[in-house]
Amino acid sequence: MKILFVSSEVVPFAKTGGLADVAGALPKALKNMGHDVRVVMPKYKAIDGKVFGLKTILDEIKVHFQLITNYTQIQGTTFPGTDIPVYFVKFDPYFNRQELYAEGGSDYPDNAQRFSLFCMSALWMLRGLDWRPDIIHCNDWQTALIPSYLKHHPDLKMDEFYNRIKVLYTIHNLAFQGQFDESMLKTIGLGWEVYSMDGMEFYRKINLMKAGIVFSDEITTVSETYAKEIQTFEYGCGLDGVLRHRSEHVTGIINGIDYNEWSPQVDSLIPAKYSPEQMAGKAECKKALQKKQNLPAREDVPLIGMISRMTDQKGFDLIVANAAELFKLDIQFVLLGAGDQQYQTIFEKIAKEYPQKVAVNIKKDNQMAHEIEAGADLYLMPSKYEPCGLNQLYSLKYGTVPIVRKTGGLADSITDATPESIGDGTGTGFVFEQYTPDALFKTINRALKVYEDKKVWKKIQLNGMSKDFSWDSSAKKYVALYRKMLGA
Repeated sequence: MKILFVSSEVVPFAKTGGLADVAGALPKALKNMGHDVRVVMPKYKAIDGKVFGLKTILDEIKVHFQLITNYTQIQGTTFPGTDIPVYFVKFDPYFNRQELYAEGGSDYPDNAQRFSLFCMSALWMLRGLDWRPDIIHCNDWQTALIPSYLKHHPDLKMDEFYNRIKVLYTIHNLAFQGQFDESMLKTIGLGWEVYSMDGMEFYRKINLMKAGIVFSDEITTVSETYAKEIQTFEYGCGLDGVLRHRSEHVTGIINGIDYNEWSPQVDSLIPAKYSPEQMAGKAECKKALQKKQNLPAREDVPLIGMISRMTDQKGFDLIVANAAELFKLDIQFVLLGAGDQQYQTIFEKIAKEYPQKVAVNIKKDNQMAHEIEAGADLYLMPSKYEPCGLNQLYSLKYGTVPIVRKTGGLADSITDATPESIGDGTGTGFVFEQYTPDALFKTINRALKVYEDKKVWKKIQLNGMSKDFSWDSSAKKYVALYRKMLGA
């Protein structure tokens, strides 16, 4: 099959979250299965063309909307170490900016124009390349206009070149929907026929996430549980009714991870490599992490790691509610991330109050993320909701035992460690259900008690390290869905 993977961010070129990891790994898994897969994304300022060897592929793509015509350029390279083509839509007025979507805590006001131009350029690019995919795989609101254009843009829906292309739309996080004023409709090149309850109208705004759900052939989310959750009022973010209406076309496929990058056996970013058979390196990683974070080098103290956006969604309100009692315990805590200013301020204050126990790093740092995964004993992920989550999967591979709330992908990937599940090889972490400070605190205490029994603890570690969350299994499920879409 010919598959075009469209994403607003892709590792190793640009990243703000887990979408980039998926977009950097799934195409490789599909290629390994024998498919002709190509990737397209915007050319952001942060992408160094010389470093990645970008070359101009198409000099001018005419992108005509009802109000304006722009000319974009298509540059290209391949994923490092592969022959998978990656195309970049270059239009400096929109993409030559410091960040991808927002600055100073505020979205760019012209995001509708930016990503409509990206979507339209990605489609017209195919004509210029004379390459027609069987499937276009879109991701989140930034790419949601592609199925809308294929079905409703007059220049595209009348063109035989595009008629048989099917669209799969993946929801990575339903909370981020791309909502804009209804006056943007003409600006993004669509007519009023799409502005209805059955289209992209949403409380007198246009909603690009809704457009992707309504106009795509099939919809996936990034875990089976999340696929069910988003069809409920509690997790549906106002779109639960639309998703229930299309429920026969909604599938949950959990994300995989790239073990070439995230495995302690091959990780070049950690102080010492280790494996289930030779675990000594993990103790070295813990000692190095403690030293780097200016914490006492104690082998006996349980070290809890956390790498996260600092928001309510990630459970920071629960941690703050427990802080007074939590940091009285004999633990160490290392946090890496950034987000809401209130939480950044609170945790910087906590670090000053407990300098022997708490280290806080307000930033993004890929190497430190690897160091925390390898050096921590436990990984904390008490999310209010979590479409998939990747860090709990990384943690399993590194023998870092997760503490998670039973929601979304966390529910699908972590089995609570009870005496029975530990013994039969399925118990991999500590799970709580109620979203309350008390439930979290009790679960942390339960994990700390089990940590004291080193024989049992090692069994839980080895249970997790034996799990396979590589992309191979998930990619096969995507391919099966692609074939279903094509009637094969």
